[in-house]
Amino acid sequence: MKKKYLLLLLLQMCFGGHLFAQYPKMTKLLYGVAYYDEYMPYERLDKDVQMMKDCGINVVRIAESTWSTVEPQDGVFDFTHIDRVLNAMHKAGISVIIGTPTYAIPTWMAKKHPEILAITSSGQNQYGARQNMDITNTDFRVYANRVIRKIMEHVKDNPAVIGYQVDNETKSYGTSGPNVQALFVKYMQAKYKTLDNINKIFGLDYWSNRINNWDDFPSMNGTINGSLAAEFAKFQRQLVTDYMAWQAAIIREYKRPDQFITHNFDFDWRGYTFGIQTEIDHFAAAKALDIAGVDIYHPSQDKLTGAEISFGGDVARSMKGVKNYLVMETEAQGFPQWTPYPGQLRLQAFSHLASGANMVEYWPWHSIHNSAETYWKGLLSHDFEPNPVYDEAKTIGKDFARLSPQLINLKKKSDVAILFSNEAISGFKAFGFGWGVHTGYNDVLRQFYDGLYHMNIPCDFVDPSSSSIENYKVLIVPLLYAAPDSLLQRLNRFVKNGGHVIYTFKSGFSDENVKVRTTRQPGIIDEACGIYYSQFTVPENVSLKGDLGLNAADKKINTWMELITPTTAKVLAYYDHPVWGKYAAITENNYGKGIATYIGCLTTSAVTDKILADAVKKAGLWNEDQLLSFPVITKSGVNQRGKTVHYYLNYSDQQTSFTYPYHDGKELLSGNGVSKNAAVQLMPWDVKIIEVD
Repeated sequence: MKKKYLLLLLLQMCFGGHLFAQYPKMTKLLYGVAYYDEYMPYERLDKDVQMMKDCGINVVRIAESTWSTVEPQDGVFDFTHIDRVLNAMHKAGISVIIGTPTYAIPTWMAKKHPEILAITSSGQNQYGARQNMDITNTDFRVYANRVIRKIMEHVKDNPAVIGYQVDNETKSYGTSGPNVQALFVKYMQAKYKTLDNINKIFGLDYWSNRINNWDDFPSMNGTINGSLAAEFAKFQRQLVTDYMAWQAAIIREYKRPDQFITHNFDFDWRGYTFGIQTEIDHFAAAKALDIAGVDIYHPSQDKLTGAEISFGGDVARSMKGVKNYLVMETEAQGFPQWTPYPGQLRLQAFSHLASGANMVEYWPWHSIHNSAETYWKGLLSHDFEPNPVYDEAKTIGKDFARLSPQLINLKKKSDVAILFSNEAISGFKAFGFGWGVHTGYNDVLRQFYDGLYHMNIPCDFVDPSSSSIENYKVLIVPLLYAAPDSLLQRLNRFVKNGGHVIYTFKSGFSDENVKVRTTRQPGIIDEACGIYYSQFTVPENVSLKGDLGLNAADKKINTWMELITPTTAKVLAYYDHPVWGKYAAITENNYGKGIATYIGCLTTSAVTDKILADAVKKAGLWNEDQLLSFPVITKSGVNQRGKTVHYYLNYSDQQTSFTYPYHDGKELLSGNGVSKNAAVQLMPWDVKIIEVD
């Protein structure tokens, strides 16, 4: 190996594959589709390309599902489908993003190396589904390395290729076979050095779980120890981070300076995009990429609120230091219940841009005629003919092309952030709220996020590794169940220096090893919160009492309640109960120059909305945008011309109007001028975009 390549390899190992990550320069909005020539039932590439051009499509993603067609047999390569599409797209002036095909292995590999199929806590996977392999398996890595390099050698110089997507919605897929367990033991040896440390830190004397010899280290698949389970989950997330950095490093050896590397991160799934993905560390994995990409799917028709579009966009924008991102997949028609009403596709597309997206790409271009995703419909239906959704997409394509200079690279600034923690998610998952309770971390996080969204309060996301936490004025901290002393002390300083933190129940409860603190709760942050408690229970017919200005139904609490005693804190609400009525439920404490609010129970959205609004007002952030509220959503930013752009989005089937409060400007879609204090009409599912003069 040449010395320069050896040095490159060493640097990649040391810096996790992201040493050369560089945000790409983007000069136009990308409007695209995922395209699968290999799925087509008959020859129609030329017609598809023409229909794309008619629609304003200027980018396609290909190849991420092609391993079995690119390498039909071990070491035999066929790039027919890739070449056909690349040639056709280049001729048509349509750019291409190439995906590495490693998320779905071919049959010959499973036959030759059945051990590549991951062993999980449920046993070994069977062949058929995608994402069924062990991403740490050495044979899999050899084959993945080879196919990535073969594809890169073949496509890197093609002028149509603007970027690469590593893998596809990557996770650990629960891999936990003997080889993974052996890697975990090495990880534990490196991190904790001795078994005595591990036994003490993780409390392994319980139920005779103590480990007295490294050779006796048990599989984590059967562990009952929440601390060990959380550590193993952290280790599995690290496997994903390393795997993605490994792929990015290979691509970086070949790619041109004008090409970027991205990934299509997905989220917690509730039949649609919902919350933080628990099986990947978004922020850590994104370091190996040039630009973050996400897949965002959401309810439609009467259930379309835009909240999932906004949530996914805010997380994506936060992954790379509040920078623009790519929507690698979103629905055009999707599930039968997602077929959009007229106007909704436009509303959705511009909603992505309003959150800072520089690309909107539908999955897929064409509906598939058999196999697992037959009824997840594309921009085209099964007949491949124009349809109302396609016709609406044509208007979007034209507006994207026309308005690119005004809408691309929108810079957004938020003074409010939500602190999420993968470690807290894993720790909380080990115990939750108790048997039979299905409320989880993301349910609590989304209640606060949705409250901000409905009040038009812009929001970023930070995690414990973020260096920018102190840049915000209001920090929302849901369910920070597991956290090191250093993070809690940092949050105390944030308040002392003038910030406002809103904590929920179960925050500060355990350390980074999910070991419950032996001090009064909430551990360490009790100093800033001015409270303590030692008991908690499940509320039965309990409400809140206090000057909340809410009706009786909104004061009901559920699932969890902590019996709080204030020391220096002011009580915002007590429990309305004959026994628990002496205890505080919600408190607020002045600490240094700032304020810490603590919510000790699971409340209704009306309560959290009131607390959020109060915090934003006290931080001096309540402004003209808060005169509007859902279903009228407004977002803003500064475009590359240095002008402020305001989006107004109507997520309802009712016509509405509002008074435009800012300086005179121009409504970009219509070209009409808009004066300060003018009445602006929004039709059902409508959008207006005003650039301030």
